[in-house]
Formats: sequence, structure tokens, C-alpha cells
Amino acid sequence: MALKIIDHGSPEYREMTRLREQILRRPLGLTLDSEELETERPHVHIGAFEEDSLLGCCMLVREDDRTVRLRQMAVSDDIQRKGIGKALMSFAENIARDQGYRNLIMHARQHAIGFYEKMGYRVTSTEFTEVTIPHVVMEKSL
Repeated sequence: MALKIIDHGSPEYREMTRLREQILRRPLGLTLDSEELETERPHVHIGAFEEDSLLGCCMLVREDDRTVRLRQMAVSDDIQRKGIGKALMSFAENIARDQGYRNLIMHARQHAIGFYEKMGYRVTSTEFTEVTIPHVVMEKSL
């Protein structure tokens, strides 16, 4: 498996948006729109690949000089629980550290809290609704 940064607008980015749509949005009856995707231009887009096939993805969004936020973590349904999410998280954390960030935060879906806790994250908020489902803020010092 190869982990790499993806350029916004590239063929890999378009593949990333298809995976995010399939895993994160369609099950909720939602879609990604072109305006939302355009706002992602400055973010760090990360993909996990096996040869030319995208296995999973996420992105890092600058919050402030010390904090970056993980967004849109997705791994293909048929290959979840195979270490791809863990590899993406470790890679994203290393990129964040290399860019000088000290904290990584995220809005985690309720069903994913256990995964992130195993990666050293802690819940720092009460539950709230985002994209129609329960989430919490989770955080880790880098």
C-alpha cells in the first residue's frame, strides 16, 4: 500500500471525491457539491493506494497555527478493518507534525469513536448532530 498527498483537481482527487460520496454521503441521502469541493483547494488531501486503486482517503484542514482538523476519513467498505484507516491516520499525523501543528482535532461520527480512541484521541465535546447524524469532537496532541 502506498500513501501519498493528492493534488486538488487531479484524477486521484476525483477518485477521492467518488469514494467520499459513496462511503460518507450517499448512505445519508447527501451529496458533495461543486462549491463545497472548490473550498477544499487549500487542504491537504491524502490517499491510500494499492497500485492505481484508491483504498481510503482523508484530508487535513488548517484551523490555526497550532491546530489542524482531520476531515472526510473514508475507507472502502469491503476492506475496512484491514489497517488502512490506521495507516492513513499515522500518515496524516506525520504530515501535520512536519507542518508544525501541535494538535489534531476532528468531528468523529459516533460509530467511529472506538477506532479513534485506539489511535490515542479523546472525546472533548458533548454529542452534536452534523450531516444528520451524531458526532463528537475528538482531539490528540501531536
